[in-house]
Amino acid sequence: MTARRLEADPAKDLGRVRCSLRGRVVAGSFQTCRLTYTAGSAGIDDTGSLKVVMRYATDCGVLQFDDESAANYTTAVASNGAHLALRWDVKDNVRPWGKTLHVKVLQGYLKQGETITIVLGDVSGGGPGWRVQTFAEKTLELRVLVDRYATYVYRRLAKQPVFRIVAGDPVRLVAVAPSQVNVGRRFSVRWRLEDCWGNPVGRSRRLEHRGFVESGCFSVAVRDDETGLEAESNPVLVREDCGGGDGGRFGRYWADLHGQSEETIGTGTIEEYFRFARDRAFLDIASHQGNDFQITDEFWAHLQRTTAAMNRPGRFVTFPGWEWSGNTGLGGDRNVIFRDEGGAIYRSSRALVDASESSDPTAGSVEELFDRLEGTQPDPMLIAHVGGRYADLVRHREGLERAVEVHSAWGTFEWMLEDAFGLGYRVAIVANSDGHKGRPGASWPGASTFGSYGGLTCVLAEELDRASVWEAYRERRVYATTGARILLDVTTDSGLPMGSVAELGSGDRLPTFQVDVHGTAPIERIEFRNGTEVLGVHRPWGVDDLGNRVKLLWQGATVRGRGRQVTWDGRVIVSRNRITDFQPINFLNIEKACRRVAGNELAWESITTGGVAGVIVTLARPHSGQLTLETPHRVFQVDLGRLSPRGRSWDLGGLGQRLSVYRLPDRGASCQMSFEFQPRADQLHDGDNPLYVHVVQEDGQMAWSSPVYVVR
Repeated sequence: MTARRLEADPAKDLGRVRCSLRGRVVAGSFQTCRLTYTAGSAGIDDTGSLKVVMRYATDCGVLQFDDESAANYTTAVASNGAHLALRWDVKDNVRPWGKTLHVKVLQGYLKQGETITIVLGDVSGGGPGWRVQTFAEKTLELRVLVDRYATYVYRRLAKQPVFRIVAGDPVRLVAVAPSQVNVGRRFSVRWRLEDCWGNPVGRSRRLEHRGFVESGCFSVAVRDDETGLEAESNPVLVREDCGGGDGGRFGRYWADLHGQSEETIGTGTIEEYFRFARDRAFLDIASHQGNDFQITDEFWAHLQRTTAAMNRPGRFVTFPGWEWSGNTGLGGDRNVIFRDEGGAIYRSSRALVDASESSDPTAGSVEELFDRLEGTQPDPMLIAHVGGRYADLVRHREGLERAVEVHSAWGTFEWMLEDAFGLGYRVAIVANSDGHKGRPGASWPGASTFGSYGGLTCVLAEELDRASVWEAYRERRVYATTGARILLDVTTDSGLPMGSVAELGSGDRLPTFQVDVHGTAPIERIEFRNGTEVLGVHRPWGVDDLGNRVKLLWQGATVRGRGRQVTWDGRVIVSRNRITDFQPINFLNIEKACRRVAGNELAWESITTGGVAGVIVTLARPHSGQLTLETPHRVFQVDLGRLSPRGRSWDLGGLGQRLSVYRLPDRGASCQMSFEFQPRADQLHDGDNPLYVHVVQEDGQMAWSSPVYVVR
């Protein structure tokens, strides 16, 4: 009877909380948030406590209790003088409400009506306040839980503090045009303004372009008259046949198939998620991938109703799906995407759903998942990826698992390609956002440990509809980018597009590949690869063009799973020389900046999670003096007079951790490059040879074509 009475306690007995923040709060701004908890009828006993919990996705400033002059200083006082102990933990509550401020009552207790006042961002000691989350959200909730009886059983207050996070002032214009159009055909250029954290500001806009009168590759200049902000669109391929090396058969459409909304661990509703993809990121194709162990039957049905309603052939294509989120030892993360609605959901577990809410059987290992999905309708497709968990590619099912995700907001994971090719698999190479901030297709990392901008996949499909897009994925006719809408075309001299299989007999001539790249920034290099082996490197410049710009690049991860971040905080000093200019590479979190310290010195804070970051420095005298690089790993010194055209690099262990220093031309090279490449016979081995292209731009953006599998 006692237990039943505790369960039936009215909400009013838990007390109440009042919040000083309300209404609209600018993303990433510093605030003082005062939470006043008033105890209910039972009070809080000695060693009882409060929890103030936030969703996993939030990147609010990390609360601290020691330095009153620094950001995010947090205090708490009890009205009756009871001692309060404060602790912060990023995972101290049930997912997705993991980020937790724990306020424990010690050497005292609270009676009804007595209060605890918590100040997030206490400025009394000179600090700037609490930095609120960097991404917009209609309902940011600070959820307050109370353990009245010191039993560690927490109950949620009936009414919680909620306020709205809105975009700040615009600092950037982003213009998106179709990747290809017909000569003389009118088309629309869509554009948005963004604040410093990547939040769209105001409504999206549309510019009607009258079309281009001749073939070629062009961009469109867009200017916002109100702010004066300007931008060039992505490259637009203009052809009579609207095609490339495929003879005009395929269109180029942009997809992000991997992200989550607040119904699981992300932000915003499922409807807001798809509307952002279509109306803000200007995607052509989208899917949603919620953690299966959080998806109820009710939400799975609602998600499918949403994808069916949002799917509009010719304008916006959606696919239903979910993420099989099995423990790493059971096979690791897989995206499960269906061609149409009506598929089952075979959860990895029921960790956060009740059996009554999840009628389909579970799949306790990835092999069981493969068995349950194989041969079912509607047609399923699996994509192996790296998130918190990573997919174990030793455990794979050919024909069902069709792609490997090489890049997402979590980082860049070329070691997944090494695994797949080393095991002899035929897979497409894709990229998606895996974003949790409600911004599919335009997924800035904010101030969290997500280290990269979310990726995109370009789909070479005959039409923008489910059947054509699905066929393109099945045939591996897709390529991956780190988020830039780079145009990439790779075909054989016999007309085979990327993703094809070319069988060679003993006397057959090796294929010649035509490679065409139209970048969004100057191209640094294009590698032609067989698996992970580089067969040839093509650059739009020669050794004689190298001059006074030097690129410093750091990259890699610590491990394959969680906790992979590598810290690269450091500085560069040039002796007997001067830095006249510098260009940061992939400094996406504005709290971690690259800045000038002196005329010959730069300093920075930076992390990588598998991707790349760095800085291009322009020197007053290109060959004079010494460059000293200080990092947490070690100190590196380079004699600029002896720095060869190939540069220098140091392998630093971990998972592809590397530091490189090399020269660039005095000015940015061409954004376009075309060449032919024929591999030599001694560069191919028996069996499958996955031949593909890796594009690297000066600005750190990259692309990977799916391979043509040449079988000898």
